[in-house]
Amino acid sequence: MPASLTGQNLGKYRVLEPLGSGGMARVYRGYHPQLDRFVAIKVLRSDLVDDELFLTRFRREAQSVAALRHPNIIQVFDFDVADDVYFMVMELLDGDTLHTRLNDYRVRDEPMPWGEIVRILLDVLDGLSYAHQEGMIHRDIKPANILLTRRGQAVLADFGIAQIVGGTRHTVSGALLGTLNYMAPEQGLEGVSDVRSDLYSLGVVLYEMLTRRPPFDADTPLAILLKHVNDPLPLPSELNPDVPAALERIVLKALAKDRDGRFQSAPEMADALKTAAAEAHIALPARISLPLSFSTSEAPSDSVAVFSGTARQKLANVEFAAQDTAVTSQPSVTAALAALKAQEPPVASVMEETAVASEKKPSVSSAIVHSVGLLILVNAVVVMFSGTAGAGWFFRSGWPIELMLVAVFFGQLMLSQQSPWLLIPGGLLLGEGILLGYYALTGRWGDWVFLWPLQVFLVFAVLWFTISRIAASAEPKVLAVLWGRQLVRLCYAAMALLFVLVVLVNIF
Repeated sequence: MPASLTGQNLGKYRVLEPLGSGGMARVYRGYHPQLDRFVAIKVLRSDLVDDELFLTRFRREAQSVAALRHPNIIQVFDFDVADDVYFMVMELLDGDTLHTRLNDYRVRDEPMPWGEIVRILLDVLDGLSYAHQEGMIHRDIKPANILLTRRGQAVLADFGIAQIVGGTRHTVSGALLGTLNYMAPEQGLEGVSDVRSDLYSLGVVLYEMLTRRPPFDADTPLAILLKHVNDPLPLPSELNPDVPAALERIVLKALAKDRDGRFQSAPEMADALKTAAAEAHIALPARISLPLSFSTSEAPSDSVAVFSGTARQKLANVEFAAQDTAVTSQPSVTAALAALKAQEPPVASVMEETAVASEKKPSVSSAIVHSVGLLILVNAVVVMFSGTAGAGWFFRSGWPIELMLVAVFFGQLMLSQQSPWLLIPGGLLLGEGILLGYYALTGRWGDWVFLWPLQVFLVFAVLWFTISRIAASAEPKVLAVLWGRQLVRLCYAAMALLFVLVVLVNIF
């Protein structure tokens, strides 16, 4: 195949100019004279078609891919071969990719608005829901394959490449189909994909939109794959504290190592996303904002993003062409994976160990040691303050801190056991500590006569919140992790506030 097809004819299409290239194909802007229509022509890499099964797969899948009709899936008009050049013809859309949009936000050092994130994901999930119902799995979902059009829609691209090159359960000889940063563990280890594999990849995309970086990265493809398989997921809130807890729960469920722990369908994930947006009070825009990287007639003042100097260093991946649908065909990767599989137990055992490894947690003994150590430390500080004042005034007015210290223990225990039910004793102890702290600090114990309903409200509120959330959640362990962290933080904040108030009241 010539280096460039510009100016040539491919069947009934006139090739105009190149639009980009990637690991599997080159894309050209083309023209169909009979229909007076501009199109995008994706020409498959010539060495990929040497596989003897390729032509069979090409013919088998072409009709199914071209039959997809959905506003959130790029329309494929034609598949053909001309002079041993295999190509497919798609609609030509104005806009940018999500990959480009994320780089624009990185350069501007701005977060992507939560509402826009949810809007993009809902559009993609609408397209995936339709495709999955038609029996089509994408296999290569990533920001570069999500187009953001000037009509304000997110459109999923490259179903054709994934289906035709990958087939139903095949990969290119000696290659891994897909982009490893976004690949589900079973896709990398076993070479198989299903609906849940697509949703895992979309979960990685969500993670990147929330934190401006993918969860796992490394210097080699094998290292990236092994991180997906073995490494616990870094919480998005640790990278971006502003991430709403409701969206973080979506990420944690979508990126479960075990397929059964993920969302089982695109509509299920979409419903959970809508619920999370409502819980976080995220207003959903009617359409996606116009591109940031070039001006349009609707937004002529938009600046053009120039990636150079320090701005270029902010980009997650400056190899833009490689963000097209990629095939990793390095023999070293294939050999390393073969050696790894030979040394390790069967894949099923690996996946079971992976599920356990992804849930690394503190032990019960470490929770006890942490809590006892904190109890001793806080009381030692209290003794010092009381000693300098020459009296035990701190113990008389600050003793409710002891209740909060016990609540910290239950928070640590919740993290170690991953049992959300421990929120009940922990939450009650924290609430009682706050109420009794008010009485002890002010000396107004008589207020209990009319404030006692707060005790009843506290009990019912903690019980209702815990039971209702656990009943509505498919991932109680995720709730335990999030609640445990929040409970410990609230206890620390309440103890610090009460400590300062007691000191101020007794000094002044």
